[in-house]
Amino acid sequence: MVFQRADGRAIDELRPVRIQRHYFDAGEGSVLVSYGKTTVLCVASFVEGVPRWLKGQGRGWVTAEYAMLPRATNERSARESVKGKVGGRTHEISRLIGRSLRTVVDLEALGENTITLDCDVLQADGGTRTASITGAFVALADAVSWGIHSKAMPHRAILRDSVSAVSVGFVGGQAVLDLPYEEDSRAQTDMNVVAVGAGDYIEIQGTAEHKPFSREDLGQLLDLADAGNRRLAELQREVLFGDDPIEEGIIAR
Repeated sequence: MVFQRADGRAIDELRPVRIQRHYFDAGEGSVLVSYGKTTVLCVASFVEGVPRWLKGQGRGWVTAEYAMLPRATNERSARESVKGKVGGRTHEISRLIGRSLRTVVDLEALGENTITLDCDVLQADGGTRTASITGAFVALADAVSWGIHSKAMPHRAILRDSVSAVSVGFVGGQAVLDLPYEEDSRAQTDMNVVAVGAGDYIEIQGTAEHKPFSREDLGQLLDLADAGNRRLAELQREVLFGDDPIEEGIIAR
């Protein structure tokens, strides 16, 4: 029996991806990113100064906060601010986004400045963390460009490369790219792959839900993820260097 995806995509095809820059006037960078129905608002805030433990070291800092709106899914969830406690999943994804972005930032060139990325999920249909990383990088690039224009830092290649992320997994025994919730919820193996534009990996998160996966299986999934991240990196560059290009030279190309 030939494997068919519910949305009709090929096994190696991304969902429709859209990255909209300058979505809000507020924020030094703001991006609305969507992977199919999954939609995330990523806003970058540039402020002078660094956390106390970094003061006097001549380096900047990049961090992130992730959250989901109460009705981002089919059923309403209580706001974590009302519950008075940030959940483990929220904390883990926030840290993932932050360290993924810091990997490509020259923190010394950033100077003693901090960029915070707020990633708020408006609608969730699988892949919220991967969409957040991909969108947050574009918002980060705009915030860096703003910092250079405001003369808060020197004009140089502060970003060593781009960063994107995509999910892969085995569904019904078939390796597939970019899983919506319908596939993610029944996947035998689910994996998130974060990579730089050059292709090297930042983080690989993989879990077998029903049976272990082999080294060969892992290779299949990484091949799919590599192709997906290459396409996402292309989309990021098209958006950043298209009709309203950021400053030349701040991203190593």
